[in-house]
Amino acid sequence: MSTTERPRILVVGGGYVGLYAARRILKKMRYGEATVTVVDPRSYMTYQPFLPEAAAGSISPRHVVVPLRRVLPKAEVLTGRVSTIDQDRKVAVIQPLVGETYELPFDYLVVALGAVSRTFPIPGLAENGIGMKGIEEAIGLRNHVLEQLDKADSTTDEEIRRKALTFVFVGGGFAGAETIGEVEDMARDAAKYYPNVKREDMRFVLVDAADKILPEVGPKLGKWGLEHLQKRGIEVYLETSMNSCIDGHVVLKNGLEVDSNTIVWTAGVKPNPALARFGLPLGPRGHVDTAPTLQAQGSDYIWAAGDNAQVPDLATGEGAWCPPNAQHALRQAKVLGDNVISGMRGFPQKEYKHANKGAVAGLGLHKGVAMIVFGKMKIKLKGRLAWYMHRGYHGMAMPTFNRKIRVLADWTLGMFLKREVVSLGAIENPREEFYEAASPVSAATAAKPAAPAEKAKAS
Repeated sequence: MSTTERPRILVVGGGYVGLYAARRILKKMRYGEATVTVVDPRSYMTYQPFLPEAAAGSISPRHVVVPLRRVLPKAEVLTGRVSTIDQDRKVAVIQPLVGETYELPFDYLVVALGAVSRTFPIPGLAENGIGMKGIEEAIGLRNHVLEQLDKADSTTDEEIRRKALTFVFVGGGFAGAETIGEVEDMARDAAKYYPNVKREDMRFVLVDAADKILPEVGPKLGKWGLEHLQKRGIEVYLETSMNSCIDGHVVLKNGLEVDSNTIVWTAGVKPNPALARFGLPLGPRGHVDTAPTLQAQGSDYIWAAGDNAQVPDLATGEGAWCPPNAQHALRQAKVLGDNVISGMRGFPQKEYKHANKGAVAGLGLHKGVAMIVFGKMKIKLKGRLAWYMHRGYHGMAMPTFNRKIRVLADWTLGMFLKREVVSLGAIENPREEFYEAASPVSAATAAKPAAPAEKAKAS
């Protein structure tokens, strides 16, 4: 970490907003005008809309993430967390991955911590649930599902088999519907290679507390999406919730009970709880309360955007807030970057205003829904055409030309080659086999003299 007399712009979070805001600032900044420092526990940004496709094996996991140091070569990138912020002294406390905490002074602050999974105190959820907020979880889910097929194909115990082939997904928004659609597609493909497992043996269950799924694309397309999933054999239970899932025994509020090794939690997100330690003005749900200029209320040197900010939606009208999606995050990041430069140079701030352009969702290979907004006209698409719109939009929105090309290459290869259905579950504990082979030596064994044969062998 360099020391500098130049003003420091501290970007807390290297996600979608943090990455794009830092890039915008570096692009607009004059040489030597300021130091841009990005702090994040991970050294890469994850493009979350592609997590379901990564979980299904349609995109390589490495192509869904963007390395921060490579994309931001002119910025300081610190791998760690900002634990607290002292606004009076303009100092952030940095907790690196290893070593002592230290203080980092700043002049301008960008808060882009994003969101975390919104969970409830449900018995068994922490022990058995699988989230879908990071690439690690997407890879873990893919390996886990394929492992369940391995188990079911190799056992004669009907109870173990049934539990392995039952997959429960909680949450019917974009993340839940897309993930169950992609994973069901992958499992259906994979079953062709298992002589003792057929799609009819599997049970997919989608649960949501609301009365519809995919609310982002409107009621008609949401209903089509629901019927489409049901036609594929997915059980959907609306207006219900999960009461418990201890040891994989899932109990739903409607009385249904199933045993499952796979419980995927996608029931919404909430702002990063670390915001509570920053002393910022927060809205009723924990977001940073911002003005239309993306400045934190009452501040002229702190900006926030994306999933951790409560940004007024000027295009919709008074009392409306921008929804937490990639469409707004990308555009907010650009306005935020411009406003930081303007604030540093003493120029007026620009207000953020963006009219919704619609929403797209993929429900597996060649299946999707899309609502495209042109002015006052809404175009609703479903099936293969909507799926093309989904891939086209997110392919364009994927950060950096490098990653766009890699994702496109994955999709192109997928048109000609069969889907990979290999599980690499051991990747999560790569040292286990070596550990067993090396067998830790106890103090007693180490002190014991070697046998004559062993001495001869050693000599």
